[in-house]
Formats: sequence, C-alpha cells, structure tokens
Amino acid sequence: MGEAAAGADPQDTAGNLAYVKSILIVDDSALIRRHLREILEGQHGLTVCGEAKNGLDGIKKAKRLHPHLIVLDLSMPIMDGLEAARKLKRLMPAVPLIMFTNHASASLAEAALEAGIASLKDKSEDVDILVSTIVRLLV
Repeated sequence: MGEAAAGADPQDTAGNLAYVKSILIVDDSALIRRHLREILEGQHGLTVCGEAKNGLDGIKKAKRLHPHLIVLDLSMPIMDGLEAARKLKRLMPAVPLIMFTNHASASLAEAALEAGIASLKDKSEDVDILVSTIVRLLV
C-alpha cells in the first residue's frame, strides 16, 4: 500500500478541490480499508495517502503523512476511534475527522462531537453519503 506525504493545498476561487486532497483511513478491517480506498481514489481530487489498523497506528501515520482528512472507525484494538480523535485534534486541530462506524447512536454522536469528530457516518448508509461529507469538509 503506497503512502505519500501531503500538505495543506489552496482551493480555487469557486471553492472546488483545486489540488488532490489526501485522506488517511483508520479501521481495523482490511476489507473496509480496501473498499474505502477503491471508492475514494475513484473520486476526482481525492487520494488515500495511507491506512492504519488501529488508533495508535493512525496517530503515527497522521504525524508522518499530514493528511487533509482522517476517517476513523470506532471499535479498534489498541486504541479506539474516540481516543485517537482526541489525540489527533490536539496534534492537528484543523484536520477534519469523520467517524465511520457500525455503532452510530445519539450517545456516540455526543461523545464524537466532544472528541472533535466533524461528522459521524454509519457504515450501513450508502457510501455516497460518506463521499459527499468528505468533499464538503475539504472545500
């Protein structure tokens, strides 16, 4: 899996993605990571700069890769998505975080907001909803 460093790129005057925006996927499921990579890299202006299988690995890769946006699962070994989000927000406050989980609920939405998550998406929803949220957060 290729990983490329990224940085904050300007937008064009219409608010469109003027340059390729990088995304880090943090999920313990290799199948989910692969599926998201295929979908996101099929979108104009988006690329996946890296993947991580738990929150701790995600933090290490985020420090190294400087993604424009991070997609986090909730339930992962070693460090869950909420704890990773709290740490990532302290390290990279301007980077939007999306929680992509099978466990969406009102109480999780509240905890996610407190942890710095910009949007909570359920894995059972159409993936186009996740993609449109990513694009909205990056422009």
